[in-house]
Amino acid sequence: MQTAGATMPTSAILSDFASQRQTMVDCQIRTFDVTDQEVLNRFLDTPREMFVPGSVQPLAYSDAPLEIASENGETRCLLTPMVLARMVQGAAVQPGDRVLDVAGGAGYAAAILAGLAKEVVSLESIASLSSLAASNFKTLGLNASAVCGPLDASAGVSGAFDLIFVNGAVEEGLEALFAKLAPGGRLIAIQRVITDPSGKAGKATRFDKIAGEPSRRVLFDAAAPVLGAFARRPAFVF
Repeated sequence: MQTAGATMPTSAILSDFASQRQTMVDCQIRTFDVTDQEVLNRFLDTPREMFVPGSVQPLAYSDAPLEIASENGETRCLLTPMVLARMVQGAAVQPGDRVLDVAGGAGYAAAILAGLAKEVVSLESIASLSSLAASNFKTLGLNASAVCGPLDASAGVSGAFDLIFVNGAVEEGLEALFAKLAPGGRLIAIQRVITDPSGKAGKATRFDKIAGEPSRRVLFDAAAPVLGAFARRPAFVF
């Protein structure tokens, strides 16, 4: 029996996280119409506790949004597991895909995508989180790299991508990302419903680049904080 104040053995902690991971998949992700077995396996295999601060590791597998704070006070909010999983399923990731993961924080979404695609580039504007993502990728031996730069990919990344995955809500300003899509490429993001007075409603949306133009398809209702790089700019009033 473990006495009060005693330290839990590392093996027991890892076993507990593995159990929580299984519960997350069974009780959150599967019940949200995620049926793709390869996607489910990625969530079972990826240790989410590695990508959140130690203070909130006990909540790593909860269904609540989790914030990751940087040293200078900037924060990045992880998508809830069920929303992330269904967006990944809707992205229809292919083994040969080159993926750009935008605003990925410490790299959790990129780690999920790395097991499904050929290459993943994690783009993060917060330097300390980008460095943490790079460290996590190296520890896990993933085919993912971390780049610190503006979230609209106007600098720091080159080449075209088959999939661009945005970790958060957007209102406008996606043109630069669309330009980075290869022909037939997909962009996945949560579009905030501008007319909603609560400011919380959104739609997980997939854009396919067809004949050079984006074709829009709503996947499901979802909510997430709006990323500053893609927030609507105040209109000028005379």
